[in-house]
Amino acid sequence: MELTWHGHSTWSVTVGETSLLIDPFFDNPKTSLEPGDVTDPDYVLLTHGHADHIADAGAFADATLVATPELVSYCKDEFGYEDAVGGMGMNLGGTVECGDAFVTMHRADHTNGIMTDYASSAGMPAGFLISDEDPTADGATTFYHTGDTSLFSELRDVVAPYLDPDAVAVPIGDHFTMGPSQAAVAVDWLDVDYAFPQHYDTFPPIEQNPDEFETEVRATGSDASVVVMEGDESFDLS
Repeated sequence: MELTWHGHSTWSVTVGETSLLIDPFFDNPKTSLEPGDVTDPDYVLLTHGHADHIADAGAFADATLVATPELVSYCKDEFGYEDAVGGMGMNLGGTVECGDAFVTMHRADHTNGIMTDYASSAGMPAGFLISDEDPTADGATTFYHTGDTSLFSELRDVVAPYLDPDAVAVPIGDHFTMGPSQAAVAVDWLDVDYAFPQHYDTFPPIEQNPDEFETEVRATGSDASVVVMEGDESFDLS
């Protein structure tokens, strides 16, 4: 499984022959890419409907969309998507096969209004666990993109023991999401091997030094390796 961070919460993930793009938003200072520079993904995964997570979704409307039914409906109307998993999207707790990948949707504690002329709900915000086989199977390799979540106990009580992620991308920007200290607790609770900071340094309110996140992770006693990536850098999770 290859992971590439394009800044903010935007990731490309390759599992076998299947490519997935999460929360496409390339107007951020960590990437040098434009949406047209990205090889068309097979699937686009959207954690929620805020503009800094869906702004460039329309550039990939030929992909199959993975999102809540409410967000799928919006993206079909707004961006011209025709295909979605299950025809109508998926919802919290579900696992779907996306080519060579298994995608599990789990809740995130955040908001999910789409700010148009009037605020409309895009359903519950989510995170995604992407695995190379059924995530409950022994030996599955799983990457967990938490979305914009705050700290909540299901990370420790449900995700860690049941879905057993190997790596996690957590927001550290504070203000709109967890900051470094709470994100470090999430890493400790999840008992992962690798932790990637995301959702920081994009706007002034979320400017952070990722070294502080690593310090906080060490303070929890976690053995996770903190991997601070440059924009458009890749990591082989195997």
